[in-house]
Amino acid sequence: MEDVRGLACLMSLKTALMDIPLGGAKGGIDCNPSSLSDRELEELTRKFAMKIHRNIGANIDIPAPDIGTNARVMAWIQNEYSKIYGHTPAVVTGKPIVLGGSLGREEATGRGVSIVLQEYSRHHAIPLAGKTAVIQGFGNVGSNAARILSQLGMHVIAVCDSRGGIFNPSGLDIDIVDANRRKSGTVAGTEGTESIDNKTLLELECDYLIPAALSHVIDGDNAGSIRSAVVVEAANSPVTFEADEILKERGIPVLPDILVNAGGVIVSYFEWVQNIQQFSWSVETIQIRLQEKLQTTANKIFEIVDEEKCTYREAAYKVATERLKEALFAADF
Repeated sequence: MEDVRGLACLMSLKTALMDIPLGGAKGGIDCNPSSLSDRELEELTRKFAMKIHRNIGANIDIPAPDIGTNARVMAWIQNEYSKIYGHTPAVVTGKPIVLGGSLGREEATGRGVSIVLQEYSRHHAIPLAGKTAVIQGFGNVGSNAARILSQLGMHVIAVCDSRGGIFNPSGLDIDIVDANRRKSGTVAGTEGTESIDNKTLLELECDYLIPAALSHVIDGDNAGSIRSAVVVEAANSPVTFEADEILKERGIPVLPDILVNAGGVIVSYFEWVQNIQQFSWSVETIQIRLQEKLQTTANKIFEIVDEEKCTYREAAYKVATERLKEALFAADF
């Protein structure tokens, strides 16, 4: 429960930082979805939707996909809700396109990671082309980030998933890695790569370390061994408080999760707007508006860091909490 409360708090900060009219909540089911059959997963999801239907709605709380879920799961929730209240596309986001989902939603979080990195490199006049990246996690976020960063000329030298990791100091061919994952269910064993475990992967020397899987993977035990020039939080809360302090003392910047992985919630907001308007946007419009939103926010944070000599996390929290405070007192008559 404490983990879920923490994630809900982060979501509140993230939506405030991005200046979008959503609150923040988290919830889920304590299970391993990969151990369930499709039928079991559907039944469980539909029962879950039946239990929470009074707590969600297009103007109440709008669920979006996260770890262990996908467009199909969101479709089940929408369908179950609509049995009670009638056709309501705006009740969830991350749906299949045919059911009112948004173009660009699936790759939005990974694309957002690349946009923030581009702004960081531009702000510091450090070209991304030729730089190395290590990505922990090769799910929706990690795989899309890897693909886009490779297209920008970066060398993604290592990636991993729950079943193993791979390494190539010259850079991985992400298309080949993705093809192997689709065929075998894991990135492990991709031709032309070396096997690597999760601990070694996190401690590889690189320009950008991108934890894009689970929370708390960089902690007090391994923070002193991190050899990346910059840590980029693509997952939710991958760096613990203790590790954050250690990395700060070592002079390793951490780009915070509420900025880096906000692409998903931004496009979820765009999807909700399209559902309310009953009008679809082109993928080009989605990408342009996503880029504008993240560029504006990132540069605001970078300016605060330069002016106040604080960390990127402190600057992001400053912006987010000031907006929450403003909203709270605006309603206090």
